[in-house]
Amino acid sequence: MLRRCAAPVRPEIDISGCGFSIANAVKEGMQPNPILQNSIPEAQRAAATARLPSMQPVRPGEWLRQDDAFAAQLAEKVRLIAEMPEKVMSVMPEAEDAASELLTVVMAELALRPLYRMEGEGVRRPDNRLVAIDTRTPMRTLSQLVQEDFCILQKQGDEHILTAALLCFPSAWTLSEKIGKPLTSIHVPVPSYDAGIAARVQRLFDGVQPGRPVWRANLLRYDLPDLYQPHTDANPRPVSSPSSLFERSERQTVLRLPGTGAVVFSIHTTMVRRGSA
Repeated sequence: MLRRCAAPVRPEIDISGCGFSIANAVKEGMQPNPILQNSIPEAQRAAATARLPSMQPVRPGEWLRQDDAFAAQLAEKVRLIAEMPEKVMSVMPEAEDAASELLTVVMAELALRPLYRMEGEGVRRPDNRLVAIDTRTPMRTLSQLVQEDFCILQKQGDEHILTAALLCFPSAWTLSEKIGKPLTSIHVPVPSYDAGIAARVQRLFDGVQPGRPVWRANLLRYDLPDLYQPHTDANPRPVSSPSSLFERSERQTVLRLPGTGAVVFSIHTTMVRRGSA
């Protein structure tokens, strides 16, 4: 395992001061090599500059995205789930029906995509790999179909609670700390997420309608290109510097499932070397 962090593999990356020690990097599943896209879409880069929550409608057929890192990102999900499934997937009992419905909704979306083909009990992906559809483990199955991570939130009282997630590519948060928590608690460490924004986001989650998803984006500098970058509330991600080598952008969509009424927060992660996009 230690060889994953050895200099010959990633000689240009210095992890000192990035919130990781070598031991922790190994323990936390640091990926062997960078998985990078060629560029961040211009519309996504522009959306990242808008004020929170800054949502806009998703155009038909654009809820889920495939890009040049498709095969590599899905292979990384296989590795992470094999090594530490409890850190990247969680489904509370009350979310089981919503997780199953999410898989059904994703399958219906993919059936309309010419790059996907339904073959018997499986789906042929754009990279020609055949994925068996196991409805008993919907989140694991989703991890092999699309690049997006998925968080399921359900209304309990006045707030939406995170009740399930496939989170292979966390950006400075830890699933085990946030599962079962309301939106306000999930965003507590984020400086820009004040009470006013929290109220607006809660209204957004209350108001989003089935069949009318919305999206926003963020854009941050990162010292490491790893897609799996968890941090805890007690040990937040250090602020990056102008010399940071990478840019990371998340295209975040919010969609309501028509059956269970659960809200799905999906995350498509783009990582590029600075200066290349």
